Amino acid sequence: MSIETSVEADRLHDEISGITAILFDLDGVLVDSLGAINTSMRWWARSRGLDADEVVARSHGRRDEDVIRDFLPHVPVGPETQRIEEFDVGEAASVKPLPGARRLLDTLHPGSWAVVTSGTHRVAMARLAGAELPEPSCLVTAECVRRGKPSPDGYLMAMKRLGATPERCLVIEDALAGYAAARAAGMHCLGVGALMADCHGLVGLVPDLSGTWVFEGEHGLSIRTGPSPMNAARSATTVL
Repeated sequence: MSIETSVEADRLHDEISGITAILFDLDGVLVDSLGAINTSMRWWARSRGLDADEVVARSHGRRDEDVIRDFLPHVPVGPETQRIEEFDVGEAASVKPLPGARRLLDTLHPGSWAVVTSGTHRVAMARLAGAELPEPSCLVTAECVRRGKPSPDGYLMAMKRLGATPERCLVIEDALAGYAAARAAGMHCLGVGALMADCHGLVGLVPDLSGTWVFEGEHGLSIRTGPSPMNAARSATTVL
């Protein structure tokens, strides 16, 4: 069964059904790390005499090693990524969970979701710990793949580990590079945040996960976006 999208006539919610695996980006979807990432990228840019604004603009959703290659193609990548990683781990304690992230993850069984991030394993674990979010049973990080986002490699790896198929995977992303990766993998994508507003082909767009709800049904998982099911039911009862 493929993912189906429907919009209720009263526009209370969108519902996406027939899902077997939910693949989350980490930064900007589960954890509020934008400030920490910008601080890190600006620190690194200044240390290398680069335009900090340009580095930040081109880093969103991408691996550090790919950003380094963009700006310093003749410099060994390993020592540079290690410097950035050390800085990021030091900033991880300031990271907070984004609205709805903990509640949503707590409703999913371990084999139904993964985190696919452009960060390293060490940074991802530090940010999850800083935000007090559960460690996923499937975590795909920068070191796991030959090509980072917008390549589909990370999402395809997570899909295989969870035993899913592309048409039954839902990617949740806040970055254009991640959206491109999901599309290249043949997966549906739920957008989070303003940067995704101009992406065509999303199954939905939400400001954060506070209005996102997961249900397990006969044909897999269903995700509903909008008011809580309880509030929606109350609204419908009031109207009637």
